[in-house]
Amino acid sequence: MAGPSLRPHVHWAQRHRELFLRVDLSDVRNPDITITDNVLHFRAQGHGAKGDNIYEFEIEFLEPVEPKPVCRMTQRQLNITVQKKESNWWERLTKQEKRPLFLAPDFDRWLDESDAEMELKEKEEEKINKMKIESRVPKDPFKHLKKGYLIMYNLVQFLGFSWIFVNMTVRLFILGKSFYDTFHTISDMMYFCQTLALMEIMNSLIGLVRSPLIPSVVQVFGRNFVLFVILGSLEEMQSKPVVFFIFYFWSITELFRYPYYMLSCIGIEWKPLTWLRYTVWIPLYPLGGLAEAVCIVQSIPIFSETGKFSLGLPNPLNVTIQFPFVLQIYLIALFLGVFVNFRHLYKQRKRHLGPKKRKMK
Repeated sequence: MAGPSLRPHVHWAQRHRELFLRVDLSDVRNPDITITDNVLHFRAQGHGAKGDNIYEFEIEFLEPVEPKPVCRMTQRQLNITVQKKESNWWERLTKQEKRPLFLAPDFDRWLDESDAEMELKEKEEEKINKMKIESRVPKDPFKHLKKGYLIMYNLVQFLGFSWIFVNMTVRLFILGKSFYDTFHTISDMMYFCQTLALMEIMNSLIGLVRSPLIPSVVQVFGRNFVLFVILGSLEEMQSKPVVFFIFYFWSITELFRYPYYMLSCIGIEWKPLTWLRYTVWIPLYPLGGLAEAVCIVQSIPIFSETGKFSLGLPNPLNVTIQFPFVLQIYLIALFLGVFVNFRHLYKQRKRHLGPKKRKMK
């Protein structure tokens, strides 16, 4: 059986509109806190001055208060906020003149009436200044149009890459199709999505989105170089298994990126999607970069044999710029680009999923 109920230590402070009660109980369980006829009734089980027990108390307030207290529990204490019905300064907390023994001032939050008035005045001035600043900022007449465009762009890209992912998954794992016909069945949709992705660079350039320009340029032009220059121009490359892995890694990444941005446009944040958006890239981005590098390495002998895209310059030495040499230089740039984007994505992940910094008072 539980022992007799006890009174916990309670500390109080006030402002013109609020009362603050701090109940010194840790590990609070089953709190029952109500206000009836201007009397606050408290009953809870927790660890206080007399150990783990049931603690309770009543406080009849000096003046009328709102009947709905707001409670916030921590591991060490329980905080109660009560709204006064009228904004004024009370000479004491309770209706009875003699202060109960369990009640004491909360000196951590205690303010004199003049200090509280100064605090209230500062808050009002801050609110007025904020309203003035907001009124000076010109309203964007195209705000809703821009938002609608971004929603539609991200929706179309999401649907496009979803089609690619589902099509490839069904063909390989359900229908048992081979890797070798990936390009011929998927290329049209991939051409569409990656051509449309050029708008991401434009969006960043004109300030429509806050994404930095360099990572967008690296990703879009890197992918389009592989898609249009390497795969699109060499039929010999289109039937290689590496095409499947390139398209698959690209599509999985975008399945989470585009819906995340689409929901962000309308102010919605779904935590599981946020976690996936800033986590899935960790294995997929390096794997995608590796698949692109393999594709380029496999294409170098073909370009060397055909001489495609090699440029002969009219000069006395008859110098020719060999495209395979350009691809070797591009391989170095590819890994540098992967490093740049990896660093950018890591910073984003740290900002969105890292521990929140506590504000110093």
